[in-house]
Amino acid sequence: MTATGAAGSIGAPRPIVAVVGCGVTGARIAEVLAAAGARIALLDHRIDLANAVARSVGGVRVDLAEALLADIVVLAHPAPQAPTAAKFLLAGVPVVSMSDDVDDVRDLLELDPLAVQHGVSLVVGAAMAPGLSGLLARLLADQMHEVDEIHVAMHGTGGPSCARQHHRALGGTSLGLHDGEWIRRPAGAGRELCWFPEPINSYDCYRAEMPDPLLLNRVFPAVGRMSARMSATRRDRFTARLPMLSPPHKEGGIGALRVDVRGSLANGARETLVAGVAVRSGTAAAVVAATVTRWLLDSGDGQPGVMILGDERFPTADLLEGIRACGVQLHEFTGVSRPPKSDPRDHLPLTTDD
Repeated sequence: MTATGAAGSIGAPRPIVAVVGCGVTGARIAEVLAAAGARIALLDHRIDLANAVARSVGGVRVDLAEALLADIVVLAHPAPQAPTAAKFLLAGVPVVSMSDDVDDVRDLLELDPLAVQHGVSLVVGAAMAPGLSGLLARLLADQMHEVDEIHVAMHGTGGPSCARQHHRALGGTSLGLHDGEWIRRPAGAGRELCWFPEPINSYDCYRAEMPDPLLLNRVFPAVGRMSARMSATRRDRFTARLPMLSPPHKEGGIGALRVDVRGSLANGARETLVAGVAVRSGTAAAVVAATVTRWLLDSGDGQPGVMILGDERFPTADLLEGIRACGVQLHEFTGVSRPPKSDPRDHLPLTTDD
């Protein structure tokens, strides 16, 4: 919260941000927001972990009753998050949710009337995918006259909870949009070779139970085709419908996100624009959630009800600049050298990958 922002004005008390969930992502959210000047309240059923994170960021561990007094809450715990979100909305606390579980996201979207009734914002899908995927889709879509396809692909996982969700997503039912009709197919099929920014490069990606199409459809209702895939090995696909054979790592390696937007320019020419990131998934998700939280606190521009990243109510370029300032480098795939200065894409906060 800056000295000139609404939440950080001179003489104004520092805002209190409650972070529910103190895993890999939650701890990083707390670090980013504490460094920005917020007071951090941490809530987790793992008391020792919550105390450890509180000590590391100069925050405090609280119970639910105390957390309900915060200025805003970030939900960084495993799904379901909708029941927790409802409690904070009832208390008049804005909510930033990071859930990537399809059923949980549907339940969160149904909380829109509750958020409107209490005059607070509910941001749904403020992570890497969904979340950053929506911001990149908006950034690319705004360069086109008409968009008819949006495709998302991701690689890697964050902490253990994210790894478990990744495992379930490959064993569930994928949701996609084809010529305006919703299609549901078994996850783990539909192989497609996707290129990500270096050092990830190419991976085979498969349909997965991801909420990106569901959320992007609300932001881009005229787009007729949408899909979401994630990278997987043969072993991942074979064991996806079985319990995890070994405990997940504390944190995965470098992850990646790719957003592919297709459509036409004003002159009728077809165009495909692709952007992405290559960074630890937990870091990217935490930075997105923290950046959105800071924007809501500083600007006060959040509107009552559900908000989804990529919505025109969000200042997409400003949010992406804030995300980049936190060390998440954005990349644009062009296949050619950087266009001349007169190219309309020169304003993008993206690094070119030839």
